[in-house]
Amino acid sequence: MKYSYNGKTSVKDAGTPITVENAYQYCRQIARHHAKTFYLASLFLPKHQQKPIFAIYALLRTVDDLVDTAEDKLTNGLITPEEIKKMLDEWKSKLRACYAGQTGNDPIMIAWHDTLKSHTIPIELPLDLMDGVAMDIEFKPFETFEELYVYCYKVASVVGLMTSEIFGYSDRQALQHAIELGIAMQLTNILRDIGEDVDRGRIYLPLEDLRKFGYTEKEFMEKQINRNFRELIKFQIDRARSYYRSSEKGIPMLERKSRFAVGISSVNYSNILNTIEKNGYDVFSRRAYRSLGQKLRTIPIVLYKTAITS
Repeated sequence: MKYSYNGKTSVKDAGTPITVENAYQYCRQIARHHAKTFYLASLFLPKHQQKPIFAIYALLRTVDDLVDTAEDKLTNGLITPEEIKKMLDEWKSKLRACYAGQTGNDPIMIAWHDTLKSHTIPIELPLDLMDGVAMDIEFKPFETFEELYVYCYKVASVVGLMTSEIFGYSDRQALQHAIELGIAMQLTNILRDIGEDVDRGRIYLPLEDLRKFGYTEKEFMEKQINRNFRELIKFQIDRARSYYRSSEKGIPMLERKSRFAVGISSVNYSNILNTIEKNGYDVFSRRAYRSLGQKLRTIPIVLYKTAITS
């Protein structure tokens, strides 16, 4: 029996139980379809670590897609915020049941349950993730960076904390650096996606930062690129890079076989910031991305950096 993911829906024989191997394969396909940088980095992990990493990503992606799809329906009046919350609560119930040993015939929960047999992942982490994703349902702009930090922690840093339990670490300080890497990556996401978010009527950058650089919300929504805007984006890039720099201290604290995968993921994500700069800070009409060739060219330097920390 094959249980597969085609990018939109799951395909299964409802009458046939899903094997653990098929469940992990399903999770792997979700990662491969949605997360090119993440998937590339995961391939450098030992085989026994890849499966649980895919399980974590599959839950993240599925819940995130649920909210994204529901948001579109919400905009068109086809669903209410309460109905979306109910769908998220159903996933929370699935997760609690999974931790209690009950998976049903859900491939993600089957993979999670198997992962929990050999790795300790506090249930509070995936629940925090769901709460973070829920913040997008009835979006409210972030007044301060402290408010944005909470959002970044919930939707990104908790993923770093979960994956750290898979990677293994010699010092619990590694967890703080995992939090920093999550903040850095989510700030990068926000900068990369500014144009798309404006089209949805959203500004994720702290409003206090717009005022600091004399750039108005009206200018933002009109996608005006001027000197003040460039200074605003430079400031955001510097902030993200400071988190990347601090997070690097955690890589030597990870188990040796995990370091390269984390390093390559960090470098390729941080390089998105370089592309934003090369694009003249135009994040409205030019979405910054890194080609596969560019990502592959980072391998030698990351290999060297992680080797000298071994």
